[in-house]
Amino acid sequence: METRDAIEHFGTAVALAKSLGITRQSISRWGEKVPPRRAFEIERLTDGKLKADFTPPTLA
Repeated sequence: METRDAIEHFGTAVALAKSLGITRQSISRWGEKVPPRRAFEIERLTDGKLKADFTPPTLA
């Protein structure tokens, strides 16, 4: 999940942060991708409108 898509869905980074119970500064540290744990939280909060796209690493 792209950070910009999550922010766009909630309207602002502040609104997204409030929904997750974190600070806006935490979101600014995510970079381009939402961390896996937060992505799953956002998927749940949006009733699946945004999807967590985390793929676990493969073992070589």
